[in-house]
Amino acid sequence: MIEISNVTKTYYGDGVGFQALRGVTFTIHEGEFIAIMGPSGCGKSTLMHILGCLDTPTNGAYFLDGKDVSIMSDDELADIRKDKIGFVFQAFNLLRRTTVLRNVMLPLVYANVGRKERQARAEKALHAAGLETQHFLHLSNQLSGGQMQRVAIARALVNDPKLILADEPTGNLDSKTGAVVLATFQRLNKEHGRTIILITHEQDVAEHAERIIYLKDGLVVDDAKSHKRRIIYHDHH
Repeated sequence: MIEISNVTKTYYGDGVGFQALRGVTFTIHEGEFIAIMGPSGCGKSTLMHILGCLDTPTNGAYFLDGKDVSIMSDDELADIRKDKIGFVFQAFNLLRRTTVLRNVMLPLVYANVGRKERQARAEKALHAAGLETQHFLHLSNQLSGGQMQRVAIARALVNDPKLILADEPTGNLDSKTGAVVLATFQRLNKEHGRTIILITHEQDVAEHAERIIYLKDGLVVDDAKSHKRRIIYHDHH
């Protein structure tokens, strides 16, 4: 599904170049749950922006579903983001004085989906993300942090993307609430076959994935199965 081949990214400021990625190569198959981890400044945010089609590599290739994303125009990248990728961020990025349901329906407004179908798809996504029906008409600023992150996950799911990119999704949550959110990702991966890429700097968060790609100084230094995999999700939930 994803093939990253010798990707580099150089930023220029005041005529000086900084190489954030220095030749990154890996493959991700459809239905995998991957964590990309490493310390601050290792290049994981840069890599996430490239994987999410928010930025393009300086050199190298990025193939998503067999198409070379690295040579696409801004409009083509916007279409890929709209149709194929769901984003979940640390800061939730919800509209605060807007209901849960409207927050999740919003991407479908931009996709010109009719109101009745928007609501049905938003409700389905919220159930998939594990939010109870009684919260659907609450304003997002009336929710707990864990509930807000589930709404953000539902919003990422509502366009039925092939890929979910989660950037430090438990960073603003306490460990117990974070575990609930990570269990949601595990369930989406196992029950719904979603391909999930989790960006984190925390080892215990990364261990909820099946495979961990370690970055350091803009390079992949390890890529291995998660040996201590923490499974919170259970089939009977």
